Formats: sequence, structure tokens, C-alpha cells
Amino acid sequence: MTVLDLIYQDDALIAVNKPAGLAVHRSKLVGPADEFLIDLLREQVGGTVNLAHRLDRATSGVLLVARSAEIAAALGEQFMGRDVHKQYLAVVRGWPEPDEALIDYPLPGARDTGPRRDARTRYRRLATVEVPIALGRYPQQRYGMVLAEPETGRFRQIRKHMAHVHHPVIGDCQHGRSDHNRLYKQYFGCHRMLLHAWRVSFAHPVSGAPMRLEAPLDAAFAGVLERFGWALPEIP
Repeated sequence: MTVLDLIYQDDALIAVNKPAGLAVHRSKLVGPADEFLIDLLREQVGGTVNLAHRLDRATSGVLLVARSAEIAAALGEQFMGRDVHKQYLAVVRGWPEPDEALIDYPLPGARDTGPRRDARTRYRRLATVEVPIALGRYPQQRYGMVLAEPETGRFRQIRKHMAHVHHPVIGDCQHGRSDHNRLYKQYFGCHRMLLHAWRVSFAHPVSGAPMRLEAPLDAAFAGVLERFGWALPEIP
């Protein structure tokens, strides 16, 4: 059984560093799986656990879980009111230009044919690299690391927004480039999507104290940064 890395825990809430590839809960979108995070957490800590928000199966990082329905509702109000500040790290194809930008592009929900709703993501380019590997008609490939800060919480928002500006997240099977995803598996031994919920800032639902929780990178993501000579950003 997978043992979850708990970043923070008290009587009101738990923060888990969700592994990439682990589904959060059962749903038609996820399909069959051997393990689900919410079941593993319930067995690991005991008592009541309620999801306060969700992460895609392929995404890793900070996931907030409430110890009661009341706390889940209080955290949900912060998410709905856009009082929660989320920072993601992503490795993308190409070098995003400009270095900083707001992607303001409405997105549908889980169904692509559904109505589009406003969706905004700010990104900042943190690092770039050019690797001497031929692919297609290019003898070298360019990749970048970005800090993505979603202002809204739409379904697969960061993944869809980065693909919309032609810089898809590496390892994204739905919205990315399969040739570049294969390159990372073959040359860098990386078999995961390189999107990580790095930091979450919010008010504690009981005390109101400001909280900022940070999830360390796993070995695969950290290995890519080391290979490219990149360091985590120093952002206060």
C-alpha cells in the first residue's frame, strides 16, 4: 500500500503531497485504478477525511483535505472566493514569450462540448534550456520551466492554457505533444507529466492564521531540473 507524504496535519485539515499518477477519488473520468488517494489517506490517518479541492491524476503536489464536512465547506468558500493562492511548476515545450503573461481564455468543463467559462492563468518563465537532440525537422529542442498561477479553477486549466499558447506541458497525453513526451521517456527516464502543485496559500479555516504550504518535488521531476541545471525559484 502506498504511504502518503503528509506535509501538514492538525485537527482541522491535512495537506498531502499527492504523487503523480495517483487518482484522488473514484469517478467516471478516472476509470479503474488499484488505489485512490482518499481511501489511502483514510486508512493512514483514521477518522473523517473530506476533499477540499482536487488535482488531476497526472499532477503531483499540495492537496488539501478537511477533517470534517464543515471545514471542507469553509475551505471550499475560500477556493470559490478566489482567496486561495496556488503556484504550480511546469516544464513546457519551447520558450514562452513574453517572459510573463496572463492567459485569459475561456474553457469548458470536463466535457469539451460544454459551455465555456472565464479562465485566467498567469505564468512566469523561470528557466530555459536547449538540448542537442534531433526531433522532426529541428536538430535541437527548446524547453522551459514556468511558474503558473491560476486565478480561476477550471478543469485541467493550466494544461489547456499552456497548450493554447503552444507551450504544452511535457508528459501531458491529452493536450501535449506525443513526440516530445517520448523524448523525455527515452533520453531523461521521465515517465510522468511535469506539472506540480508547488505551493498553496490560504487562511486556516479555524484560526484564520495565514498558511503557506509547499510540496517537495519527486525524484523524477527533480531529476529533470538537475539534468538541465535548473534550480527551484526563490520566491518569498
